[in-house]
Amino acid sequence: MNEVSLLFTLALVHFVALISPGPDFALVVQNASRYGRQTGFYIALGLSLGILTHAVLSITGISLLVHQQPTLYRLLQGIGGSYLLYLGSTALIGTWRNWQQTTELSDPDGKALLTQKHQAFSKGFLTNLFNPKALVFFISLISSLIPASMSWAGKGSALVIIWGLSLGWFSALAWLLTKPASQKALRRVSRYIDLLCGLVFFVLGIGILWRLVFH
Repeated sequence: MNEVSLLFTLALVHFVALISPGPDFALVVQNASRYGRQTGFYIALGLSLGILTHAVLSITGISLLVHQQPTLYRLLQGIGGSYLLYLGSTALIGTWRNWQQTTELSDPDGKALLTQKHQAFSKGFLTNLFNPKALVFFISLISSLIPASMSWAGKGSALVIIWGLSLGWFSALAWLLTKPASQKALRRVSRYIDLLCGLVFFVLGIGILWRLVFH
């Protein structure tokens, strides 16, 4: 299989993984629907750079070395699970508090947007970077589709494809969620979105920590 075919297959597999529901998807849905398009874009940028970091570490072999060191890998799993649990807990607590009062989806003064703007990038970046499943996925993806013999131009193209698809997909998702028609519908179910996303983060975090302790 030539490099063009390998890159096409890489793009296809990665895009299927991107559109599959998970913590990255939930993070964009929760924040873009509540805080607006600009915050959604910064979340998308952070997520895509987290994905790019995983891809670079996998192509250079660093991720594989980490995965082969049980103590270090368990430490990263613990950090990742704890971070997802933190996101889930704060989202569920926020949902409970909002349930006790009337909360509008939009913020006419832009205060919520400004508050979230400088946090959105780091939240997106850390959510992806500390996701242990992302580490394993990229080790499998890169080792299967990017042979060590591939040219540097091919490897560079692979990184551009991975980053470009990631940023494009999550930015498009944020844009769709913040269209006026979408906002009107989301305003009625915003609390349920927060609840569902909080549960996704919480369950994933608990699952990672449970396997870490009992396996």
